[in-house]
Amino acid sequence: MRRVVIVGYGMAGARLADELRRRDPDISITVVGAEPHAAYNRVLLSTVVAGTMTPESTRLHDDRWAEEHRVDLRLGWEVVEIDRAARAVVVGRTGGADSESGTESIPYDALVLATGSVPWVPPAEGLTEDGRLAPGVVAFRTLDDCAQIEAKADKGMPVAVLGGGLLGIEAARGLAGRGCLVTVVHPVGHLMERQLDPGAGGVLARTLGKLGIEFRLNSLATKYLPGDGLILDDGTHVPAELVVVSAGVRAETSLAVRAGLTVDRGIVVDDALRTSDPRVHAIGDCAQHPGTVSGLVQPAWDQATVLADRLTGADPAARYLGTSVVTRLKARDVDLAALGDVHTDVDCPDSEVLCFQEPSRGRYAKLVLRDDRVTGAIVLGAPDAAATITQLYDRGIPAPTDRLALLLGRALPAEAASPADLPSSAVICRCNTVSKGQIVSAWRAGAESLPQLAEATRATTGCGGCKDAVCGLLDWLGASQPAPA
Repeated sequence: MRRVVIVGYGMAGARLADELRRRDPDISITVVGAEPHAAYNRVLLSTVVAGTMTPESTRLHDDRWAEEHRVDLRLGWEVVEIDRAARAVVVGRTGGADSESGTESIPYDALVLATGSVPWVPPAEGLTEDGRLAPGVVAFRTLDDCAQIEAKADKGMPVAVLGGGLLGIEAARGLAGRGCLVTVVHPVGHLMERQLDPGAGGVLARTLGKLGIEFRLNSLATKYLPGDGLILDDGTHVPAELVVVSAGVRAETSLAVRAGLTVDRGIVVDDALRTSDPRVHAIGDCAQHPGTVSGLVQPAWDQATVLADRLTGADPAARYLGTSVVTRLKARDVDLAALGDVHTDVDCPDSEVLCFQEPSRGRYAKLVLRDDRVTGAIVLGAPDAAATITQLYDRGIPAPTDRLALLLGRALPAEAASPADLPSSAVICRCNTVSKGQIVSAWRAGAESLPQLAEATRATTGCGGCKDAVCGLLDWLGASQPAPA
């Protein structure tokens, strides 16, 4: 029996275990997870901070999952050594006064590193003490972080968020939703600079400002004063009784380094997701592949699909060639999607670029086309346009000739006018690559409710951005077709 050991029980590791068992009922699967929790959806952490979701509702697996799927799940364990010569990992309980002593060696035929990433802490004086975050400073990365934030963040409390990227904005919105007085400190001149151009970043800041969030852009924190706040590089002061760090992440590569694997910014992998040791693989945030970026769920799950095909023999020729990513901001009252090449200028001679902005109403739309195909877009405050443009991008079909109507969401392609008109191949859930046809098939097989469809197809279990579309399909199916007997 082939033995696969997965190091890391986050979103990537959990998905890989599911995909392996889905393909092979007999393969031996061991999952080693350092956190004491079952796998959960990190994409939804901002909603936990906001108090609109419970930690339990973010779980990817229930308490019976490991037993029902015959997975040797080690919660609260960590790998302390990889013995590549013996093809074994040495595991032990994570630290703690009541931890069990001793270690255990687990053999593997294939080892998969899904160790994820760790928060990067800016080098401001006082943020850390003896290598740990100082009192009053919390990262925004795990459920335990969320619990700390919830325990400390009271209504009316001044809170500073370090980082105006995707996760920083989501953290800030969640804290503002709790009634905190939030200031975001960001070293760049506009928000979410990886996904947005300056115009969109400015409109986003104005929109969030109306929700009570303040911004200090082009600013660096130089010193933390516990209980008082931050001193910035221009000498000004930001009041904060709590500082939430969301300034970026770094791939967790320490185990790979100790094992002698090739590491750059992450663990270097090829298209087969192999490291420099062909028996050892890496997926998710810890892996470095030229076709993807870290910090997003869809590449990790695409990689899990490819690797499961290879490790079970379902498709030995499977290769990971990258992921075409659509970024969605998961923040209440803000609808933002960004995809493809968003930084193309309006005067670029090789592209057709349209841009519309209405800051007073929180709307910004930018569309980039080459040869009539969508190659990039930013859509803020226009969900209808975002849905249509994303479908065009996914399918690579020509855009409607009325570009302005498309940009404003006022003229939809004929095939996107209703769920009935969507082709079966239309991707509804990008995170899990679930098509309309798969949802229809699952409904006909008896998955008549949203939870049943989620379990059958995994639609809505990623970022959650497709929930409305899936519900629309459910309504259409219920109204237009007889229910299964």
